[in-house]
Amino acid sequence: MPEEHETKRPTVTPVRVVIGLCLFAPFVAMLWVSSYARVEPTFIGIPFFYWYQMLWVVISTVLTMIAYVLWQRDQRARKKGASA
Repeated sequence: MPEEHETKRPTVTPVRVVIGLCLFAPFVAMLWVSSYARVEPTFIGIPFFYWYQMLWVVISTVLTMIAYVLWQRDQRARKKGASA
């Protein structure tokens, strides 16, 4: 007789929603081209179109780091809860 495997559904928690938003925000910002397809305002002579995208490189890095830290914390809490 085959063993019955308990199928575990993914758990949606507020922390995981925040992680998802941190990872999803840069995609929305970059795919919504009409929001930044312009020249003004310039920053040190660089048109808005370019410096906005470069700013999102930094923002994306920070958001990814936040998501990673939250994910690690969530995984430690789940392992701790599962062993208790």
